[in-house]
Amino acid sequence: MTGIASVGTTTGFMSRIFSRKRNLLFLTGLIAITAVACGTEDSDPVSSAPVETQAPASTDAPPTNPGGASAASLETIKENLKLDFEVNVYQREDILGGQNLHFSDIVAQGKPVVLNFWAGLCPPCRAEMPELQAVFEEFEDHVILFGLDIGPFTGLGNEQDGRDLIEAIGVTYPAGNTENAKVVSKYKVLGMPSTLFITPDGNSIRSWTGAINEAKLRELVKELIAAS
Repeated sequence: MTGIASVGTTTGFMSRIFSRKRNLLFLTGLIAITAVACGTEDSDPVSSAPVETQAPASTDAPPTNPGGASAASLETIKENLKLDFEVNVYQREDILGGQNLHFSDIVAQGKPVVLNFWAGLCPPCRAEMPELQAVFEEFEDHVILFGLDIGPFTGLGNEQDGRDLIEAIGVTYPAGNTENAKVVSKYKVLGMPSTLFITPDGNSIRSWTGAINEAKLRELVKELIAAS
């Protein structure tokens, strides 16, 4: 009888442990989903570079944006970027400088860059786009806002899905895609959508995972301009 009681006690004890583990795993998953859905500012910037921007390679370069920042050399920008990649532009070639170019060419215009990762079949991305559009219209002369479609790398749509979404929403900020799948890992895209804030010398000073609302985006854009 003692042996049977011991087995019963052990079984009950193990059952309680497994139950607690299941509850813990459920709670952890719920917290992770909520964080991505609401949007979280990453504690560590994507780039290991400090928040302070580096001095331009040439002090003779004239200011190229209303914020007064001087354009860094293309070589400096490429060194600071986690990855330079080719861009196929969907819209606003007039702002980006062409149809087919490199991301470093966009940064080299001398303005801070807000790089938004999105996809055509991503519901939070769809919900976020009007917020991005509002901030783009307000800061168009001071910041380049570029939406990079990475749907094919995340299982969230192809190029046509991306083009259909921006047409359906009616956004007018620059957008395009790339064939370089390394952007996801190199820029540590941990959720969709995600947004990076990049100074004119190519350093990422902040990253945001999940949808971001207009008020918070405006706040972070102002900080980016001040840091540039």
